[in-house]
Amino acid sequence: MSRWTASLAEARPLAYWLDDPGRPRPEPALTGAETCDLLVVGGGYSGLWTALIAKERDPGRDVVLVEGREVGWAASGRNGGFCDASLTHGLANGLARWPDEIHRLEQLGARNLDAIEETVARHAIDCDFERTGEIDVATEPHQERELRYWYREMDRRGLRDGVEFLDADAVRAQVDSPTFRAGLWDRRGVAMLHPAKLAWGLKRACLGLGVRVYEHTPALSLRTDGAGLAARTPHGQIRARTAALGTNVFPSLVRRARAYTVPVYDYALMTEPLTADRLASVGWRNRQGLADTANRFHYFRLTADNRILWGGYDTVYPYGGRVRAEYDHRPQTHAKLADHFFTCFPQLEGVRFTHAWGGAIDTCSRFSAFFGTAHRGKVAYTAGYTGLGVGATRFGAEVMLDLLAGERTERTELEMVRKKPLPFPPEPFAWTGIALTQWSLARADANAGHRNLWLRTLDRMGLGFDS
Repeated sequence: MSRWTASLAEARPLAYWLDDPGRPRPEPALTGAETCDLLVVGGGYSGLWTALIAKERDPGRDVVLVEGREVGWAASGRNGGFCDASLTHGLANGLARWPDEIHRLEQLGARNLDAIEETVARHAIDCDFERTGEIDVATEPHQERELRYWYREMDRRGLRDGVEFLDADAVRAQVDSPTFRAGLWDRRGVAMLHPAKLAWGLKRACLGLGVRVYEHTPALSLRTDGAGLAARTPHGQIRARTAALGTNVFPSLVRRARAYTVPVYDYALMTEPLTADRLASVGWRNRQGLADTANRFHYFRLTADNRILWGGYDTVYPYGGRVRAEYDHRPQTHAKLADHFFTCFPQLEGVRFTHAWGGAIDTCSRFSAFFGTAHRGKVAYTAGYTGLGVGATRFGAEVMLDLLAGERTERTELEMVRKKPLPFPPEPFAWTGIALTQWSLARADANAGHRNLWLRTLDRMGLGFDS
């Protein structure tokens, strides 16, 4: 048992972001029949950005959005609030998969993050948006060597704009932990925000533009209906000309797309607000997000009221890929995270955690979003963001709308958009492969980063992953 278990004694088992007295009331459920030009399924970031951009592109378009529970209740309201410019789950993953497109993908990602910032300002979305950047920190000698290598590699490829290498003294001058050996600070490529407030603000913006939003209205099926589509809900039906699916970790209404994603559960803690003295002991004056560079990595950041969110490390795949509320709570992982927190910040001994939670992330075998169409081009879908969806879902929304319009755009011409990842095998092979990969990644962390035969084989197959 963790020696820091007492710090969790009063932690509430729910996501801090969603535990908000200002949480908006849900819109009524759909009862009866509806018709529209565009049906958006899913009230997370994917669906909200799609509905909003659809109305901004064509104010006369009739848009309906349905959400099975409440807007932002799932991954969009449970994540760490890191809004990253990367569309490829980091530069290393993008270079490994799309080296010929990487400059364009980086440019599109930077423009996408700028557009999110502009939208937040234009619609007055109060989501604590801070363009602080992020520091990737090394806590082991081999991680320091890897950061130095990537800094040189970014410079060689002309991809170093806004990135600064920090030695041990420099990184500890930013955020003080005895475990930090070096860091790469991306000054402009990441923003911190309140994830649930972003979702709620996007919902308010959609309603203001005339989108009809129905919550507690799951779409149970989708079929071709004459020249359009028909979606069935528990108490009604929607006929639409086109549909965009932003269901991500939940089973897609396009059955053939389901094999491309599996859910993995991620966990996080939130501290009480730090006193001025405690915050001063850590530094953190520039309020960057941070993540260490282990395979089993931690991510951490400050909130607007100077709490510390501390998450990551364990990722849990439930056998069969089922998404269940019972998996949101894992006391053994929360105890482990608390122990790691105080190892990183021993000067914060005595701080209590107020919230402990988890949630499912949709991942695919290339660890970044994929796209597709169905029903003869009348349906578009995207999924597979693997934890970096806060920013990339806006790009995915634009891709879906391009695909539904049948347009050849800078986005739809990308190999990343045109090609799909390898699907996951059926059980028990999926569980066995994921478990072996997780075990191997933990072994690599314990063995100076050396990847075993299994990981090297996945690398050769284009399925390799590190943080």
